[in-house]
Parts: sequence; C-alpha cells; structure tokens
Amino acid sequence: MVTSNVAAMIDHTLLKPDATKQQIETLCHEAREYKFFSVCVNPAWVSTSKELLKGSGVKVCTVIGFPLGATTTETKAFETKNAIDHGAEEVDMVINIGALKDKNDELVESDIRAVVEAAKGRALTKVIIETSLLSKEEKIRACELSVKAGADYVKTSTGFSTGGATVEDIKLMRNTVGPNIGVKASGGVRSTEDAQNMIQAGATRIGASSGVAILNGLTVTSNY
Repeated sequence: MVTSNVAAMIDHTLLKPDATKQQIETLCHEAREYKFFSVCVNPAWVSTSKELLKGSGVKVCTVIGFPLGATTTETKAFETKNAIDHGAEEVDMVINIGALKDKNDELVESDIRAVVEAAKGRALTKVIIETSLLSKEEKIRACELSVKAGADYVKTSTGFSTGGATVEDIKLMRNTVGPNIGVKASGGVRSTEDAQNMIQAGATRIGASSGVAILNGLTVTSNY
C-alpha cells in the first residue's frame, strides 16, 4: 500500500459516456472508503455525486467543454455556473486547442478566463491542455496562458485523445507554471509506479479511474 498522502491527491474518475448510476454509486463509495480528494464525473452526475458524498469530505469535480474543448466561450461559462449550482467544487475545462494552434492566444486566454470568472469564489479551475496534440512550444504557451487567465491548475489530458500524461510533460508544465500553480497528471496513470513518477516529476494531483488499484499496488490495463 502507498501512503494515504497519495490517496489525498487522486481525483477518482469516471467519465465514460455509458456510465450508469450504479457505477457512479460505486465510484463514490470507493472515494469515501479510500479518502480520495475528489470524484471527477460528467456534469449530469454532479448532483448525484454530491448527495452520495455528503459529509465525507470528498469533493465533486466535473468537466467543462469536454472532451474536445471546441464549444464557445459562452457555453463553457454557462456550463461552469450550472455545474457549480448543482454541487461541483472543481471544474476541469478543455482549452480551445485549434485556437492555440492558430496562435490566437487572445481567444485561448479569454476562453480560460471566462471559466475562471464563472467559478471565482465558488470552485477551483483546472485547465486541460491536451498535451498529446501539442508541440513543446504549444504546451508552454498553453500553460503560460492558463496562468495569465488565473487558473488554479494545468492538466495534461482528457484521457479521450491520442495519449495521456507523461513524466516529460509534467516536468515541462511544472517548470513553466512555477511552484504556485497546481499540475494534474491525467490519462494513462494506471499503477502505483505511474502515480509516484508523476508526483516526483511535479504533479500535485492525479486523475485516474484506477485509484483503487494504485493504492493497492496493482496495475490496470485501461483508463477512463
């Protein structure tokens, strides 16, 4: 078993489109039992998760503009407010990846800032930059824009694209944002060793559907 400190860094995740209520109930039960930091669920499951976790100290996290990031800024801001109204305490938003590649930094920053402002004082904001689709320069720029927009965290991946978190990306993101912004490793973190490597590289949060296996020293073959 790894230390309870690792459990307190895990967002226990279930974002599959076919997730059932029974699976959400299991997720929340496990989060209570293992004292994970949060559960991360799609917006439709926020209120259910909030009720299931009442009194546990486990937070409810949800996703915004997920998984593509290609919705409008206004939609992301509304989705953020709506999710918080239903009980979300953290929101993980996907950037406008195409705008980043077009070097439209003003749009990328304003898109992030709209979510940060919608969540301000009510929920913590994490920015998913989808590292597997970006060059090194784009990863750095995405992190810098997230900091400028006031985000609390940068996050590697949705888990639904061409790749997940890597140690190299975590190191790059940590070096870019500095010590005062959180870094979340998400996508492909499936074992105790994976989690420990990400933390050593600079991650302060782990997003995984494999939290129970991670804490019990096991490895799973799929994520999300």
